[in-house]
Amino acid sequence: MGKGQDINRRFAGSVLENMSLEEAKELQFRMMDEVTKEFQNNEFFQIGDVGLHPEHQRPLMTARIERVLAGTFGAEACALVRGSGTGAIRIILSTLLEPGDQCIVHSAPMYTTTKETFRLMGLKQNSVDLNDQSALLKVLEQDAYSKVVYVQHSRQQPGDMYDLKEIISIIKEKRPDLPIVVDDNYCAMKTKHIGTQYGADFSAFSGFKLLGPQGIGIILGSNETIQRLHERNYSGGGQVQGFEAHELLRSLVFAPVMIAIQNEQVEELCKRLNNGEVQGIKDAYITNSQSKNVIVEFEQPIAQKVIQLASKYGAATYPVGAESRYELVPMIYRVSGSFLESMPELKLHGVRVNPMKSSAKTVIQILLNAIEEISRG
Repeated sequence: MGKGQDINRRFAGSVLENMSLEEAKELQFRMMDEVTKEFQNNEFFQIGDVGLHPEHQRPLMTARIERVLAGTFGAEACALVRGSGTGAIRIILSTLLEPGDQCIVHSAPMYTTTKETFRLMGLKQNSVDLNDQSALLKVLEQDAYSKVVYVQHSRQQPGDMYDLKEIISIIKEKRPDLPIVVDDNYCAMKTKHIGTQYGADFSAFSGFKLLGPQGIGIILGSNETIQRLHERNYSGGGQVQGFEAHELLRSLVFAPVMIAIQNEQVEELCKRLNNGEVQGIKDAYITNSQSKNVIVEFEQPIAQKVIQLASKYGAATYPVGAESRYELVPMIYRVSGSFLESMPELKLHGVRVNPMKSSAKTVIQILLNAIEEISRG
């Protein structure tokens, strides 16, 4: 068995299952069903208001779009907030916790901006390996101080294999008093379900990663807590204005199907590379290092040259928002830091590839062009 097969087996359990195209279509249709319940008499053609509407203390259109999103995901309530995914996580944690409180977290490198939120709030961490259910049970039994369990849906490190649904079920059975906050960035509208649909108390994610305008975060959860969050966010300048919320919804409706198509191309690309369509590639394997992508490992230490030349042949070589509305062309760029920690050889031998809205065929042609130019040089 080759190294690539070993790696594929090693990470097979860590790859999250995406929605099929049919499931993505159903999510799109469900969202539009909620829109038709909320808006009648051509109201949806009115883009939206601004300011602190007397009934909601935020724009009326924003409140209506929040109801649509809550209904789409089967949540009690939704809040649209400033700061994208980072802002959503920061605001829900600050609503649930006081400075200096303790959280149960996964014992893995924390996403950079989330780590900063913990620092700003002075939050203590009780770390446990979520891949080890017996260790989690022990912590739940012994920890009398933590006020929240914080879980990241996407993988924080290459070896993560925990099942989010199982983790939430265990926590709810053993410690129903502990609210569960799930970071659903990179997973919402991609995987079959998000945290709140598995029984978590709150899900937080970015609208920017789902083709929406930059700067808007989405929080789903209990009505009581969401209402308290709204009351604290009283400033007019802190609101997501009505026209922004309307634009977000108009963008989100396209995300599930587009992402499902993208997922198909990720899988096709990996298969075709492993079938030898591009010479000089040792292995290719799918990972959830943030977004779902293909890690390509070269036989020679040419990764940096490939990235440089990929830009010449039309690829993007750095992210904007990890699958934002701006990222249409395929992205060929460096392997994530967490993967480099466990597989340092990838710094010279590996690249991360996301087809974005292009085909596997286009990505393969870019790789062929880059490798051919390197060989000529």
